[in-house]
Amino acid sequence: METIRCVKASALDNNFFAPRAAHGTEDAVKSVIRNVRERGDDAVREYSARFDGVALENFCVDGGALAEAEARFKSERADVYDALCFSRDMAFAFAQKQRECFYDFETELLPGLVTGQKIIPVQRAGVYIPAGKFPLLSSAVMTICPALAAGVPEIVVCTPPKKNQQKSGAGQISPGADTSILGALAVCFALKEAAVQPRVFAIGGAQAIAAMAYGTASVPACDVIAGPGNKYVSEAKRQIFGAAGIDILAGPTEVLVIACERADARLIAADMLAQAEHDEDAQAVLVTRSEALAEAVQREIDCQLAQLDTAQTARAALKSNGCIILVDSCEEAAAVANKKAPEHLELAVFDNAEREFFKQNLHNYGSLFIGHTAAEVLGDYSAGLNHTLPTSGAARWTGGLSVRCFLKTVTTLSAQKGAGTERALKAAAVLGHAEGLAAHSAAAKIRLQPPPLA
Repeated sequence: METIRCVKASALDNNFFAPRAAHGTEDAVKSVIRNVRERGDDAVREYSARFDGVALENFCVDGGALAEAEARFKSERADVYDALCFSRDMAFAFAQKQRECFYDFETELLPGLVTGQKIIPVQRAGVYIPAGKFPLLSSAVMTICPALAAGVPEIVVCTPPKKNQQKSGAGQISPGADTSILGALAVCFALKEAAVQPRVFAIGGAQAIAAMAYGTASVPACDVIAGPGNKYVSEAKRQIFGAAGIDILAGPTEVLVIACERADARLIAADMLAQAEHDEDAQAVLVTRSEALAEAVQREIDCQLAQLDTAQTARAALKSNGCIILVDSCEEAAAVANKKAPEHLELAVFDNAEREFFKQNLHNYGSLFIGHTAAEVLGDYSAGLNHTLPTSGAARWTGGLSVRCFLKTVTTLSAQKGAGTERALKAAAVLGHAEGLAAHSAAAKIRLQPPPLA
């Protein structure tokens, strides 16, 4: 039986394009959030014991533990430490460039009427760093660096506690997350530009999101919460939205590759497997006009699976969610991609005219990777782009996590006597009256009257 199915684009049904939302989490998460809001730290302790298998009195991870974790990380895994520092520097540089696109201004639209905008970072950002099946060190980089570049003065980090912790000499259980995660956090805050002292808590899951949204005796309430997580974390972010801002609701990861007949089947298969190994809900898709390439990719997937440590997960994901879609034209390929709005979109097309066509006509994606050298894995780790991207079709209306998540665009108005101000007041008076809001209209009219004599 083939690992990945092949289908004509005309045979695709709406289920392929529908959001792949998680189910069965709403009630459980609602209960967690309610308990954390009502009982604070006590509820967090109970959920940590139940879900993480760890009983903690104190959730806070102090600065000494972070420094120790960084030193150990650097000593024991120097290659990973150096790679993470490189990733951090690239991500921060890219986020700084994004920050430059948001600027304050004032402009006189009409004589006497001066409008403006100010860009202000949120006061306190909450960051969630998962520590599940794989220690996602890169998530610390991708979530913290934009907040630092935005100039957020306070950053609160929650990451799950490590299991099977031992009691200290005082009989207390020492809090702490996975050492490699703590080392990654320390690396992120070691930037010369980062004058922020993080507050790190060993709390995971929906209870961490609730604690950062509403605050407890230990965890301060945050203005914005960002970062990836499992389906319970995503559902918690959805439910607390309004009490705090959120970045995006990340679902199962996905990649869609548009490839011509000259594309390298080995590289396409490798990139599809890189997404499929995340979990069994991941989705990898190839769109091509070439039946020969489709068959070559199918063979390459089977060949590379035989050498892959994560083959069991990748094979299950490809069988359940993956597919190769045969199209008749570039226009049909672009239409499929735009309707799917994938998290990662790769363009393995080498005819200059076709490549330009796709660059101009593809507009729904989290990140676009152009050519075989621009491997999607570079976006995951080390090219500066943020890897927290919209999934399940959300790229139709939003981009990924960026410095913008941690910034507020507020507006200002100052008005002096002048023809422009007078015209604006008259328009406001008319519109207030038209809407039946008499006081609105009067508030404008009174400013058009001469001031009373002293």
